[in-house]
Amino acid sequence: MITMHKQVLLLLVISVVMMSSCEEFFNPGQDILVEEEDIFNDWYEYRAVAMGMYGLQQNLAEQLFVLGELRGDLVNITGNAEADLVEIYNFNPSRENKYANPVHFFKLIASANNLITKLQERHPEVMNPQSPVTNYDRLYGEALCMRAWAYFNAVRIYGKVPFIYESLTEIEETQAYINSPETYIDSVHIVFGVNGYDNDTLYNNPIALEKKYYDQQLVIDHFTNDLETKVKAVGVDYALTNNDNTWETTVWNIHAMNALLGIMYLTDGNLLKAAHYFEEIVNVQSTNRRYRLDGTFSYGNWRNIFAGIDNREHILTLWFNKSNLQQNDFQMLFEPTSPHKYMLKPSRQAVVYWESIWDNFLVEGNPLQPWNARTVNRGRPGDFYRGYNVSYTFMQGNAIIPDSSVQNMLNLKAVGDFRSANTIIAGADTVIRKYSLGKDTYAEDANFIVYRAAGVHLWLAEAYAFWAHEGDAGVKVRPSNAVNIVNDGSYFTTSASRPELGVRGRVGYSDRVTGSGYRLLYDDRLIVANVVYDRDPVTNEVIGYRDFTSNPFQQQLYLEEQILNERARELGFEGERFYDLMRVAQRRNDPSFLAKKVSAKFPAGERERIYNLLLDESNWYINYFKE
Repeated sequence: MITMHKQVLLLLVISVVMMSSCEEFFNPGQDILVEEEDIFNDWYEYRAVAMGMYGLQQNLAEQLFVLGELRGDLVNITGNAEADLVEIYNFNPSRENKYANPVHFFKLIASANNLITKLQERHPEVMNPQSPVTNYDRLYGEALCMRAWAYFNAVRIYGKVPFIYESLTEIEETQAYINSPETYIDSVHIVFGVNGYDNDTLYNNPIALEKKYYDQQLVIDHFTNDLETKVKAVGVDYALTNNDNTWETTVWNIHAMNALLGIMYLTDGNLLKAAHYFEEIVNVQSTNRRYRLDGTFSYGNWRNIFAGIDNREHILTLWFNKSNLQQNDFQMLFEPTSPHKYMLKPSRQAVVYWESIWDNFLVEGNPLQPWNARTVNRGRPGDFYRGYNVSYTFMQGNAIIPDSSVQNMLNLKAVGDFRSANTIIAGADTVIRKYSLGKDTYAEDANFIVYRAAGVHLWLAEAYAFWAHEGDAGVKVRPSNAVNIVNDGSYFTTSASRPELGVRGRVGYSDRVTGSGYRLLYDDRLIVANVVYDRDPVTNEVIGYRDFTSNPFQQQLYLEEQILNERARELGFEGERFYDLMRVAQRRNDPSFLAKKVSAKFPAGERERIYNLLLDESNWYINYFKE
């Protein structure tokens, strides 16, 4: 990214702040005001307001992490955690809790409404699908995407959200509407003609707005329709003038919009439409093999995903930069060294996901006699490309324990020498590492990735795990498509221009089943067959098997959970874990699935209470709004 972009972004963040003045609900940082007639005079002012909205998105980064991860199974509090974090961890946030407060969502929604309304009023061609595409259309698409994204994230958090009418474009109006008992009288109402050109603008014409709430279903229905019917184009392409294609991933773009549509439909259970939008991303034609899981970020290069911005993996990223005074609290939350506070850390369950994956092992088994299966080669434990010293680490004081020592610790555990193994990590703290890669002590400017390629590949695999469709012999499901996406990318037609390694394959976990007849050797790829073997996560010895021969639905559930486990390894600490668990539990109509996963990270004395609490789905949401 080049410096001018970031300097402009800083100025533009200020431009949006200047449009708000509410002192109670929204509590802005300054009292500078700009009159409405003094803005929206030319393209640069429109762009200034839009880029200020990206500043509002930045303000949501820590909140999205805390609510998406601390309520899941991968993140725990430490003894240093502040009261607000303890409340979120225990699923009992107060109304004053800064992470539970919806203020930043409504700031973004109100600002998006403002820009959308101004574009409709002064550039009505954005509503005409037949008119040539201009940058105003692209800006209009960005605002529509930001608004839909804000609503979708909010409803996943709160369960229901007040619908903010498009005519409510001021922060004060939005606050007054939210705080109104039943109806709100809007003093300015704008009526547009059907064709988008003949519009009649009525000022000081009061209209009563009935206060209403949207649940998840209504949010998805409303805003998928919004994006599918109103967006002609999305994302101003700055690479045309500055030859820097990373700019595209820091603003809303067509691929980010498709990712948003895809996850909304996946959450809603519409697997056909979800797969359609995910396929639009993974099949994009590009000279740099964009969104292919090839060797670009394979093995030791996987950590480079978090060292900068690269549009071969990044789809939408909230960009921060210390030099331009755009910082966040991630290092403060995670790092145990001064001046940071080390308030959040990986759970033991998170660490096990990476420690329990094995490379180059062999299990010999006969599907007709599965009880005789045995591990003939233990292999190497631990994911040292995505896990240790990348997503998390062990620290003794201010020192990181070397990879080789942790590998030795896992090898000792595998042969039962826990005493020696525990000596290696004695007194160590587990630390979230992903937001510290390449950062100095005082940087405080780690990027927050909203969507990236591997996440979309895994969402697509999830859709294929259950997608039933008409085939030559009736309704079919294709779990093999999901398996191939996860393992080695062989679902896709590979070529010199389309090399694929798969999610597991690009970090070395996709070796195939070998053997012949009834003697099969199973290696480290994800296996979903009629018979699968359970292995001890510490020793890798076969401890049992599952026979799905007469129960294909249970096989699908098993595959779904394996994809969820892979999302933990690939996307751990990136803000989506709790919603992954919610989505799967709701698809299964089984709240105990989420309750069991989350409660497992709690101390023994608290585990049962949290489990029972989470059996009630209403407790998955923050009950902030009361009708």
